[in-house]
Amino acid sequence: MIGISTYCLLEETLPVALDRLADITGLIEVVDEGPHFITDTDLFASYSADFVLHAPYHGMNIACLFEPVRRASVEVMTGCFAVAAEIGAPVVLHPGYFAWEQEREQADRQFRKSLSELSSAARELSLTFFFENMGDMNYFNLRTPEDLSIIDGTGFTLDVGHANLNRCLPAFLRTKIDHMHIHDNNGKRDTHSPVGEGEIDFAPVMAAQRRERATAVIEVRSFEGVLNSIKVLESL
Repeated sequence: MIGISTYCLLEETLPVALDRLADITGLIEVVDEGPHFITDTDLFASYSADFVLHAPYHGMNIACLFEPVRRASVEVMTGCFAVAAEIGAPVVLHPGYFAWEQEREQADRQFRKSLSELSSAARELSLTFFFENMGDMNYFNLRTPEDLSIIDGTGFTLDVGHANLNRCLPAFLRTKIDHMHIHDNNGKRDTHSPVGEGEIDFAPVMAAQRRERATAVIEVRSFEGVLNSIKVLESL
């Protein structure tokens, strides 16, 4: 089953978004920030769908060299973990970034410190979390398959569109995948376009998803784009 991210309905309140998505899917990924930041887990009790949470990412950097910022970012992530544990959902995280190439080694150490703390928190909560590969933005961690070693065996979310921007989607499709973000682009901009409106061949993507038995969600910008993406994916 292919799920849907609330990303397509960020202009709506979270209850409205959940109502609309629950009518067409049994798996919903909630963007846990901005208009969909979760303040009350009781909201989820009335839904039979399974959930994934996408942890807050704006302003967050778990690889930050400034220790107070790193600690605060980890605190936000663990707060999301606590919410996710209440509703029985895994969590998708961004892997952080470094500001200057000369700082990469230090940032790697900061990331590993955060990873240790996050892993400990996840064990206490009996929770699963995945790191997502990033797009073609300089200095972000985890952009290519060669970067997977930094997450040290932690779960992996393959963002198909991001991998295409870095020209390494085929290589990522050969790796161990736990979860997927599905959207299209033309290889130049991270447009989160509906499936079929860019250059990505989704036949091997879906073959890898089936092989890995990975969960997957459509993460496009509009509800109409979700419906169009479902039609294209069903044809595969």
